[in-house]
Amino acid sequence: MYYCKEKIYAEANYILEHRATVRETAQAMGVGKSTVHKDVTTRLSELHPALAKQVREILNINKAERHIRGGKATHDKYAAKRQSDGVATQQA
Repeated sequence: MYYCKEKIYAEANYILEHRATVRETAQAMGVGKSTVHKDVTTRLSELHPALAKQVREILNINKAERHIRGGKATHDKYAAKRQSDGVATQQA
């Protein structure tokens, strides 16, 4: 099987440098989330186990914090809605 090693290393380095999520990395690299996940978990382990371990630590942190990010996104969404509803009510 042929996998572009440079792409895998670039994804791994992006995650480490930016403490990025798989989704953020996928968007930055222009590939899918599944591809990034497969690259940095399975394929990177075969190429560079030490680097894979560092990336895994970041991914575990992101996984542990994802419920916080989701809750913040929901909070921000409804705060913006309340603010826009308040503006509309004041103008009426």
